[in-house]
Amino acid sequence: MRALVTNDDGIDSEGLRQLALAAVACGLDVTVAAPQHESSGTSAALTAVHEHGRIVVTPRQLEGLDGVPAQAVEAAPGYIVRIGVRGGFGPAPDIVLAGINRGANFGRAIIHSGTVGAAMSAFTSGHRGLAVSLAGGDPWHWETARDFAERVIPALMAIAHPIVLNLNVPDVAASEVRGLVRARLARFGNVQTTVVETGHGYVKMGVQETGREPESDSDVALVAAGYATLTAVEPIRELDGAAIAEFDKVLEAAG
Repeated sequence: MRALVTNDDGIDSEGLRQLALAAVACGLDVTVAAPQHESSGTSAALTAVHEHGRIVVTPRQLEGLDGVPAQAVEAAPGYIVRIGVRGGFGPAPDIVLAGINRGANFGRAIIHSGTVGAAMSAFTSGHRGLAVSLAGGDPWHWETARDFAERVIPALMAIAHPIVLNLNVPDVAASEVRGLVRARLARFGNVQTTVVETGHGYVKMGVQETGREPESDSDVALVAAGYATLTAVEPIRELDGAAIAEFDKVLEAAG
């Protein structure tokens, strides 16, 4: 089974290397294609740098991954996945692995993540995708995230239909993680963007604590409690239930 490994932190990220190592350990035929530069917050954007109408691709060699083709691509991770599933980096992959991201991808804010956006791009092309994020800071326990990735990848390989899985791992030693549990997406993350300052010709943005307590079964709360969390995400679907009933009322009134 073939895997495309990408990220949004760039080709030189240690998290990318660790995820590629995890994929190899799981017996996958791995190709690495990641942005040349930091591409966080790009969601599933289809942006790239072109020269004479061609997207710029530079071959690279990642430490400890001899024989694994790797390339730095002047494109957003979502676009890299789009290229990969169409055979742009060799035979099309069966699954797409994105990460390991520096920092968590929690709650509904995952829609903005380039890491999750890559996995979602796999889904929209009929493939399975896994986004892996390490929720913490310096020092980074990359091996912990890699360990949990190696646990989840075989499960992803066994799923026959397109799906997106979002894995968040606490930034602690593997022995300190309390286990892997299913989690819901939090309605609100730990922080949110806010307007700090406005002036003539500019707006300055920043982040601040939300001050809200996350739901106890959410990814935010469970990772804070020491668990690694896994959430199955359906990127694109039509409205149903009460929401579609409200839509029908609007449609009737407009018609």
